[in-house]
Amino acid sequence: MRSFALSALHEPPYHAQRHADTDRTAEESLDWARALGLVADERRLRRLRRAAAAELAGRTCPDAAGDRLRLLTDLVTWLFVVDDACDEDGLGDDPTRLAPVVAGLLDVLDRHGGPGAPPGGPLAAALDDLCRRTGAHGRPALLLRFVSQVRDYLLALLWEAANRQHRRVPGVAEYVQLRRHTGAVHPAFTLTDLAYDAPPGAAHRVSPALVGVETLAGDLVCWCNDLFSYGKEHRSGPDAHNLVSAIAAETGQDEPAALRTAADRFNRALATYAEREAELLGAGVPAVGAFLAARRNWIRATYDWSARAARYA
Repeated sequence: MRSFALSALHEPPYHAQRHADTDRTAEESLDWARALGLVADERRLRRLRRAAAAELAGRTCPDAAGDRLRLLTDLVTWLFVVDDACDEDGLGDDPTRLAPVVAGLLDVLDRHGGPGAPPGGPLAAALDDLCRRTGAHGRPALLLRFVSQVRDYLLALLWEAANRQHRRVPGVAEYVQLRRHTGAVHPAFTLTDLAYDAPPGAAHRVSPALVGVETLAGDLVCWCNDLFSYGKEHRSGPDAHNLVSAIAAETGQDEPAALRTAADRFNRALATYAEREAELLGAGVPAVGAFLAARRNWIRATYDWSARAARYA
């Protein structure tokens, strides 16, 4: 399936970069995961190492300060642990089993990384640490956005669990909407913004043009991931939560046709993104330029990481 994705997807036309401290950050983040109990045995540690969280983060923040690269890497590490628990260890098969875990994590988010009762369990302890470190950068608006976006991610996991319980395949429009949250791209975008010292002001941040291009960037990241991961996800049986699966179920297309349709959707969106980005860059607002660079790096990094990561081998 990787060979299909490489042949069918247009390569993002952006310069590939990699942070000089990527390898060191990878080991530090694995140590963080072990210290907090996120990986309780060698099998899970090997799985997390294969996921290469730092490789993805290092390509999205090639010139970030070390502590900010590490924060993003730890977030990606935490997300991989949660996703693997849901998708491979069975936590996400039953919403009644997943709900108490989500409730504990929402309690952490409700405190915004502030003081309170010690969180229960490794996932909560790690999320608490991420919130505290994000808040320590002194950007309360960014912290609020991060907390809200992680909350959306957790609630979307319950949507996935309900679909699995009822063996339901969502329609394409519904899938695309919820995939923006199950992919956790937006909290990752937000921590990537910490690499820059001049984020867009509120007026620019909520403008329809900027919101639209960010949404499109998130879709590109998620759809690229879907094409590269499709083969792995279907080895043990059909997975409803993939753009290819949603297209096949809604249109009646066979697998090869649905794969081509998904790839065409990515390619058209990539061309549209380039057009919209050029329009925004033409306005000459420095903070918007940095904002767009972060999204552009994510599109390129996801393609490069997906093409190489052992996670989808």
